[in-house]
Parts: sequence; structure tokens; C-alpha cells
Amino acid sequence: MAPVALAFPKLATAASTKIVLGQSAAFSGPASALGERFKEGALLAFERVNARGGVNGRTIELRSLDDGYEPDRCAENTQKLLKEDVFALFGYIGTPTSVAALPLATAARTPFFAPFSGAEALRAPFNRMAFHVRASYNDETLEIVKQITSIGMKRIGVFYQNDSYGKAGLDGMTAALKAHNLSPVGLGTVERNTVAVEAGVGKILADKPDAIVLISAYKSCAAFIREARKQGFLGSFYNVSFVGTQALAAELGQDARGVAISQVMPLPFSATVPISADYLSAGKALGAKFEPNYGGIEGFVAARTIIEGLRQAGGNVTPETLVTALENMPELNLGGFFVDFNDRSHAGSKYVDMTILTAEGKVRH
Repeated sequence: MAPVALAFPKLATAASTKIVLGQSAAFSGPASALGERFKEGALLAFERVNARGGVNGRTIELRSLDDGYEPDRCAENTQKLLKEDVFALFGYIGTPTSVAALPLATAARTPFFAPFSGAEALRAPFNRMAFHVRASYNDETLEIVKQITSIGMKRIGVFYQNDSYGKAGLDGMTAALKAHNLSPVGLGTVERNTVAVEAGVGKILADKPDAIVLISAYKSCAAFIREARKQGFLGSFYNVSFVGTQALAAELGQDARGVAISQVMPLPFSATVPISADYLSAGKALGAKFEPNYGGIEGFVAARTIIEGLRQAGGNVTPETLVTALENMPELNLGGFFVDFNDRSHAGSKYVDMTILTAEGKVRH
């Protein structure tokens, strides 16, 4: 599919009443919770700023299309959004889908903002159109390996999705282990959007790991954990943030106890960090339907960041002036969570924390 070429500038003229952001994400299928939660959080921020008159007098519209976490559908959606002349692409969910979309955005000279992915393929080589508000998978796997080796475990298996997301996580794990003169023991894979994990479980358990790191979406990770425990594995499980924390806890039920997850956003359930308090306050607008979660706060942080970029870009904003404004926002403090862009790096954060699930599905540090 040939990239669409659109000319600069897409000018939000004085006659314009809104700025349209385009999103392709999973809103159906086994990864749908990831797209739904991110979108919900983003809309909390967009709807609040719109209720206050918008940004420089213009409201923000998020135009979202479902790709089911499939790259081909994502590419089709992206072509459609670019033909509709959206101002920027925002909040794409996942590595394989984002990898399919980024070249299209680049050819169209359209900002590609806050993909829900930590893959290096989206970060290197440097792309002036791509901006990231979350830490990378390399950052996450480095912290996971640090945690595992600090308690004396050295035999670490890796279960990963057989696509660009899983391989990005595997590369991160391999590099992090190499720094400790270690390498993965036991590798197993699963195909995207499936839960056929039995072969992967068998391959990994055959090498008798102390711990297993999982790099996939929540349904396949939950299926793997259940099957591994069924086969007698008593070691530890670690996941990267993309798994979807609450979705994984819901899938596992009582089997969630002791499962660790690296996080790239502050704890969304407590108002102790100002950005979390802001997220929780905005969520009150949804009433009883609002359930704080990590995907939601990431969408909220992403929306708050692009809102600030649009604000600083001023009136008659174009994609070019937005990019320039973002590059001139070093150490943007969103309330205890910092995003740092400049003209040499658009990797806005290296924040990584570790959490553990309880049998009740709660998250604790």
C-alpha cells in the first residue's frame, strides 16, 4: 500500500472551530480493553478542555477507528484518516499496528503522537513526526531484569508474541540479561490475537526457569500463566506494561496473585501524585462507570501533553508549529510526571515502576 502524500500546512485557520485527531486502535477482539481504556482516559482530558472553550478557541475532536489490533486494518484506517486530513494521529495501540502506520504518517508529514508501544522500531532512527510519552520496552525490561537478578534468580524464560511487539520485548530482555552475563533460557511464542499457548509453555518449562517474562496481550498472558501453573510451575511471572494490568487481573481472577507488571505511568488509583489526582477528578464526570486504570491514565497523560503542545503553538496552528512547540517543551511537568522533548529526542519519559497483583485483582507496589 503506497503512502499517502499530503502537503503542509494543514492550517487550523481562524474560521476553524476544531482540531481533529485521528486514532486507529483495538476496540474489538482480544486486545480491545487496551484501546477502550486509553481512549476513555484521553477523552476525559479533551472533553474537559473543550468544556472550557478548547485550545486557543478551538475544540479537539478524537476520531477513532477500530483495527482489532491487526496491522492491515490499521494501515487502511490510517489511509482513511489521512485522506480526511486529520491534523495529527494520536494514541495508536500496539507495536505491529503502529509500525504499519508510522511510515504513512511520515510520508504525509503528519505528527504521530503517543503510540501505546515502547518498541525501538518506532523510536530509532529518530523520526521528527513521532512523539512518545511512555518509557520504552528496553527501559521496562532493564528494570524487570534488575528486579529478578536482585533476588538471585538467573534462569529466566521469555514468552513472547510472534510479531514486532514480542520481538521488541525479546530484544530488550536479551540486552538486559547480557549486561548480567546471562541469556534467556527457554523461549516460547504465541500468535497475535490467539491463546494457543500450550506449545510455548512446554518449550519454556522444559528448560526449568526460575522466572518467566511475558511479552504479549492480556488474554494470551493469562492463558499462559494458568497453563504453566497447571503444569506445576512455581516460579515468578513478570509482564511489561502493554499487557493491560486490570484486564490481565480480570482474566486471571485468583490466579493473579504474585504476578508482577512493569508500569510506565504513575499509580492511577491514588491521588498522592498530582497527575493521578487530576485524572481521578476528571473521571468523576463519568460517575459509577469510571474505573481508574493504567491504560486510562496513559491516555489522559497523552492528551494533556498534546493539549499543552497545541496551546504553546498558538493561533493558526499547523503540524509544523505543533512539532516545534513540542520540541520546545523540555521537562513539561504534568503534576509529578515529566515529559521531556527536544529537537534531538522525542522519547518523552523513562519512568518505570514495578507492581504486583493480589488474588483479589488489586495492584500493589
